[in-house]
Amino acid sequence: MNHDLKDRSVSNKRSKYLKLIFIAGLVILIDQVTKFAVEHYLPLYHTVEIVPGFFNLTHLLNPGGAFGLMANQGQVIRALLFIVVSLLAAGMVLYFYLKTPETHQMLLTGLAMILGGAAGNLIDRLRMGKVVDFLDFYIKNLHWPAFNVADSAISIGMTIFALHILSGRLPE
Repeated sequence: MNHDLKDRSVSNKRSKYLKLIFIAGLVILIDQVTKFAVEHYLPLYHTVEIVPGFFNLTHLLNPGGAFGLMANQGQVIRALLFIVVSLLAAGMVLYFYLKTPETHQMLLTGLAMILGGAAGNLIDRLRMGKVVDFLDFYIKNLHWPAFNVADSAISIGMTIFALHILSGRLPE
């Protein structure tokens, strides 16, 4: 009987790690494929109207963080800061993921999405020192800052994490 519990525990851990690899990997893949398509088929600063008055595809390069944070800082300082912060954040998310029990599947999903999104944007920063943004939502003249698939995954993952905190459903 004890051997049976051990086998089940190993199987659960394996599926937990496979879930991380699958979700984070899928986020990275979709993020990088969409950014590749934007870079190759939509000239920089050009816009294609998708839903009039609401949504455009717009090819932008964001040298800063979320909402252009620190975009005016020097390139070397910005690159080092964002790479170090991204690696530290990814390390923390990975730590939380590994410490979260398999019973918290939604939280595991959210953490894997955050990790995949952070990795997707880190790839851009390492590759060119900037992040490709292209999803442009707006109503009349009110534009939400352009973002990408990685940003979306991070936002969804953080929302799941926040809901777990607010509802008291974090693991011990």
